[in-house]
This record gives sequence, C-alpha cells and structure tokens, in this order.
Amino acid sequence: MEAYTSFAEVYDEFMDNVPYESWCEFIIERLKEYGIVPEKNGERTILCDLGCGTGAMTRLLSKKGFDMIGIDNSSDMLDIAREYEYEEENGILYLMQDMREFELYGTVAAIVSSCDSINYVTDPKEMLKVFKLANNYLESEGLFIFDFHPRGYFKRLGSQTFAEDREDISFIWDNTYDDRTGINEYNLKLFFGREDGLYEKYEETHYQYAYELQTIKELVETAGMELLKVYGGYEDNDANEDSDRIVVIAREKHVEGKLYI
Repeated sequence: MEAYTSFAEVYDEFMDNVPYESWCEFIIERLKEYGIVPEKNGERTILCDLGCGTGAMTRLLSKKGFDMIGIDNSSDMLDIAREYEYEEENGILYLMQDMREFELYGTVAAIVSSCDSINYVTDPKEMLKVFKLANNYLESEGLFIFDFHPRGYFKRLGSQTFAEDREDISFIWDNTYDDRTGINEYNLKLFFGREDGLYEKYEETHYQYAYELQTIKELVETAGMELLKVYGGYEDNDANEDSDRIVVIAREKHVEGKLYI
C-alpha cells in the first residue's frame, strides 16, 4: 500500500469533481435507516473514517454531528487533514495507521471507507484482516459502510493515459491493468509550477486490486459480519459487476469472544 506523498499537496484540487456531499447524505441515510444517529442519550455517536485521506468525508460527517476518528497511512495526507481541522475546529482525532492493522481505543457505532480506499489492499487475505478488524471494533450491530471499484471497472479502464493541465499544476496518469493478477497500476507524473515559470516534476506509483463482488461478499461473511445490502454507487441502485463503484453495507454480528487480533 503506497502512501500518497507529493500528490497529497494537490489531491483535493484534482478531486474537486467528487460529489462528497451527496455521498455523505447517502451514508447518513443508511446510518439512520439502521438506528445510528449523531447523538444518543446526550452523547455524540463515534464513527471511524478508514482511509480518510485529507479528511473530506471525515469533516462532512463531523459537521453532521458525529464524533469522528480519521485513519490513514499517509502522513502527508493527514498533515493536510489536520490543517483543515485546525481551521474549522471540528475536534476530529486523526491517526496514522495502516488499515490492515488499525487499532482503536474502543468500539465505534460505524466505520466508513470511501473513494475506493480498500482497493489499495492488494491481497484478499489482507483484506480479510481489515474486515475482521472492522467487525472487532464495531459496537453491537454497528455498520461498516465502504465502497470499491469492482473488476469490471478496471477491465474497462484498461491500459491508457490520462492528462490534465491546470494553471499551476499538471499531471499525467499512465494506467495499466493486468487481468491475470487483478492488479491495476497507475503511475502519476506531477508538475508543480514555480515562481520562475519552470515546473518541478514528481512521480508516484500506486497499486489497486480488482476485487470481484462475490469475493467481497464472501470476505465480509467470513469476517463474521452480516451483509445487508450492496448498491451500484451512492444511489439506490442494485450493484453488479458492471457498476463503476459498489457500496457495501455490512453489520456487526455478535460472536462470543469477538476479539480476532
């Protein structure tokens, strides 16, 4: 799992087309549907944002009244998240941890993970660890809400190059997908404008795994959770392998001696 470094500085700018607000409303509705609301008995409900990046979703959920914990393995992304948090004084707790071995101080009502963060876990055995940890840190009947790009999406993406040129920042994204291994590799070349008119070049390589929907369902259930619903994106549509993004709603099931790790 590669941590974002140079790209962290411009991540939010290049992600300005992501409809975080509508995604957040979808998550809020699903939480409410299963009885998870921002406050109960005078206390704020605690949620965890797994793979939070610069904290876009974390902050939105905090503004909705939830007590938030954000987890990411990139110190650069978290530095930016903390800058936002300092400016807005949301009281968010950010932790630098690998989602494959994350630790919380106690249980939470729900764990969310957006923007295909879990695709960065490139080994299904490691993904099972993530799901077991999620189940372990959820309160009784707590929810795990996450999204991922299925294998069909990566097949359509294939091997191609994308580029974007903005006033002070440009990037080239060379994408390669290997259907035999299920690994999608993308090489990012970033060009930052300088005051003297020249550009600084940075390069990063990232890897994601193309999970099949059936594999995700099996991993959820093997981890001890109950699969409630899968959606074709953050809308009330049924999911299938042709969906570009799949949202999974899973629920903690009480198991005696639940601590797995």
